[in-house]
Amino acid sequence: MSTPDRIKNIYRLLYKEYGPQGWWPGDSQLESILGAILTQNTSWNNVEKAINNLKELDLISVEKLTMLTTRELAQLIKSSGYFNQKAIKIKNFITFLYDNYEGGLEKMFEEEISELRNKLLQIKGIGPETADCIILYGGNKPIFVIDTYTYRVLSRHGLVPEQTSYNEMQELVMDSLADDTQMFNEYHALLVRVGKEHCRKQNPICAGCPLEEDPHTV
Repeated sequence: MSTPDRIKNIYRLLYKEYGPQGWWPGDSQLESILGAILTQNTSWNNVEKAINNLKELDLISVEKLTMLTTRELAQLIKSSGYFNQKAIKIKNFITFLYDNYEGGLEKMFEEEISELRNKLLQIKGIGPETADCIILYGGNKPIFVIDTYTYRVLSRHGLVPEQTSYNEMQELVMDSLADDTQMFNEYHALLVRVGKEHCRKQNPICAGCPLEEDPHTV
């Protein structure tokens, strides 16, 4: 089986086992973007607490976030961990939005994907994974998000070498699949799920894994 066929097959096996995952939580584009920044180095439960704090004060708004000081914002997102740094990142994003798109998310997401991605990566504190989450989940545009679970599953199944870059993995997956926003969304979520339940960093549980059927090399 070719590499592209195996990548497609892994998706089919995971989807068959787990079904749709309903990612990414968020009632608006901005909420999804905030989630992408806040989820760095923490669990989603901690992110939800931070977002709920902002919601309770009706602060999920570009204009209202602009009015907050970085210190005020940091206190509101404290549950997300590294809150001082994350507050700076959020403020950096808001400044970027005003400097480039007059504060308009709709205008930002009219940008061609590769151009927008390059611009997002210029924001201090925004790396490839966060930028791609913003584009996929905030903008509903087809780009594949690579994270530690993706790397772990693909490398353990012999699809990428141990030393491989984020962009190389992303290119491999996207070249193997059709440009389908919903599939990219589901695939990312499914890889996270199998990574948590079976393909763990230490003591992986291969027995009963839905990918036992994949002709892989560990």
